[in-house]
Amino acid sequence: MTDIIAADIGGTNARFARARLDARNVPTLGKVRKYKVADYPSLQACWAAFVKDEGGNLPSSASIAFATAIGREVIKLTNSAWVIRPDTLDEELGLRHLRLVNDFEAVAHAVARLPKENLPLLFGEDRPFPRDGGVTILGPGTGLGVAMIAFDDGEPHVIATEGGHLDFAPLDPLEEKILAYLRDKFLRVSTERIVSGPGLNNIYKAMATIGHDRVVLMEDAELWQAAIEGTDEFARRALERFCMSYGSVAGDLALAQGPHTVVLAGGLTQRMKDILPQSSFHQRFTAKGRFESLMKSVPIRLALHDEIGLYGAAAAFREKK
Repeated sequence: MTDIIAADIGGTNARFARARLDARNVPTLGKVRKYKVADYPSLQACWAAFVKDEGGNLPSSASIAFATAIGREVIKLTNSAWVIRPDTLDEELGLRHLRLVNDFEAVAHAVARLPKENLPLLFGEDRPFPRDGGVTILGPGTGLGVAMIAFDDGEPHVIATEGGHLDFAPLDPLEEKILAYLRDKFLRVSTERIVSGPGLNNIYKAMATIGHDRVVLMEDAELWQAAIEGTDEFARRALERFCMSYGSVAGDLALAQGPHTVVLAGGLTQRMKDILPQSSFHQRFTAKGRFESLMKSVPIRLALHDEIGLYGAAAAFREKK
C-alpha cells in the first residue's frame, strides 16, 4: 500500500485528500477538503491551509492535477491567477515525491479504473472499451476538459489534450449569431466559451440579445440551477442549446480520437444526466454526414464518481512520468 496526498486544482475550487493506493493502483480517498481558489494568493498558501486543517503526519508524496497544460517551466492556470513552477514545487510544499498531471488526464486515469457500474450507458451500443483504439473523455466545468485513453492490446495509456480550446464551429443560423455575439467579447471563440460552466451564461446572454428578449441576469451557479430545475423557461432553452453544442463537440472529438467509446465526466454532466437523454445531444453527436450510422453505434457513457479528479490524480501517481 502507498499513502499519498491527492489534489485536484481547478479554476474555481482546490480539493485535497489523503489517498491510499493498493497493489492494483486503485485509490481509496480519505476526507476531502475543498477550498476556493480565489481565496488564496497561491497554491502554496492553499496547501498550507490544507496541512493545518488536516493535521497529523502527512505523507511525503503527492499527485496534483491542474486545470491547464503540464510540462512547461512555468505553469499558469487557465482560469485563475495561480502560477506554478514545477522544478521547485516539491521543495516549496515539503514533499519528497511529486507527480503533476493535467486535470482531465487525471479524469481519464480514473475512468480507466472505475468499475462498470460507475460507467452507465447513455447512448449507443452497450459494449466494453476497445482492446485496441481510443476512448474520448470530456466534460464541462470551469472550462472544457478533454483527454484520451489509447488502448493497446488491452493496456490503457492516458493522453492529455487541450481539446477544449479548439475553435467553436456553428452548425445552424442561431449558432452563427451566437458566434458573432461572442466575437465581440473575446479575441477568439473556442469551444469552451460555449461548452463549459460559464458557457451556459454566454449562450443565455447571446440568445437574449439576438432575440431582444428581456431576461433576468444571473450568476453562473444560479443560472445552472434555474436551467436544470426548469424554474426559468429561457434558462432551460439556453440549456437545450448547450446540450446541442455539447453533442456536436463530443462527436467531433470522437472522430478525431477514434470513434470507439466516449465518456462524459464531471459534476455538471452528472447534474444533467436526466436531461441529456431528452435533449438533442445525441442527434448532434451522430450528425456527421457519411459517418452517421457509425456514430449511432458508439457507446456514450457517464462517469459517476463524487471526486473523480482526486480519484484520478491518485491513480496517476505511479504511472510513467
